[in-house]
Amino acid sequence: MKKEDVILIAEGDKRHYELIRKNLLRAGICNKMLCLADGQEIQNFLFDMDNGSKGEHDNQEYILLLDLNIPGVDGVEVLEKIKKDTKLKKIPVIILTAADDQDIIERCHDLGCSTYVVKPAKSEDFEETVQNIGHFLSVVEITSIK
Repeated sequence: MKKEDVILIAEGDKRHYELIRKNLLRAGICNKMLCLADGQEIQNFLFDMDNGSKGEHDNQEYILLLDLNIPGVDGVEVLEKIKKDTKLKKIPVIILTAADDQDIIERCHDLGCSTYVVKPAKSEDFEETVQNIGHFLSVVEITSIK
């Protein structure tokens, strides 16, 4: 992951966002991080509803950490819309959620998520999980939206 890549964190719980941000930093990830608090905000950021993907995103590289239990538009629906878009489907989407249902996990993989991570209930385990995601991100290559 290059330092100019942007990490979009779709998380409705501000405390979880702060934990994710803090632990990515602990893992050495110093990229710009944006908090998108609900499904509609994600869509507003990524889409221009009149004509597909926004041109301003064409040369930017993003990775999305997506909680399925976000307010407003459901996270699975957001994933589906992203992966149906010809430009945005290139964005790696890591599901980071409390939902541990095999049917939902399979659906997200079928829709094209890069990986699915269940949030551990214990705070220490959650922090370690996010740091492991950070280590993974440090070696990942991301393609631009074109």
